[in-house]
Amino acid sequence: WGDWANYTASPLRAFENELGVQAPVGFFDPFGMTKDGDLEAFKRRRATELKNGRVAMLATMGYIVPEYFRFPGYCSPSEGVKFADIPNGLAALSKVPAAGWTQWILFLGLIEKGIYTYDPTRAPGDYKNAGVLGVPNGSTMTPGEGRNRKLNSELANGRLAM
Repeated sequence: WGDWANYTASPLRAFENELGVQAPVGFFDPFGMTKDGDLEAFKRRRATELKNGRVAMLATMGYIVPEYFRFPGYCSPSEGVKFADIPNGLAALSKVPAAGWTQWILFLGLIEKGIYTYDPTRAPGDYKNAGVLGVPNGSTMTPGEGRNRKLNSELANGRLAM
């Protein structure tokens, strides 16, 4: 088969210099989804990876934090449900009132379709209205090695959380 360094024109090498390519694995594409070298498809998949990784990191924190902290007061005063009465994990699904889940779905829809809309002219996961840590209209990171290190960390942590 020869030396991998000789295959410089291979489509498999098209994304070796992108963010998220980290040692010891390098560019990891076990299903060959990028073998055609399609940049638009890669950007769409990377944006999806970032979004799912961010949701997974928040879900992980949502699983850990209630072990140590609960909001005081009521989740639903009309139904008499206190935050302290809601169990951790999947058991919470049956305890939170339907109106609470509806509010969450509407809130997430607003974020998805209103604040953080996909813009193909920007880097994957880089939203016009989002600053550092996704804070709406917050400050942005200056380009450079520090920014790349933080973005690589975000990808690695998102992959771990997923």
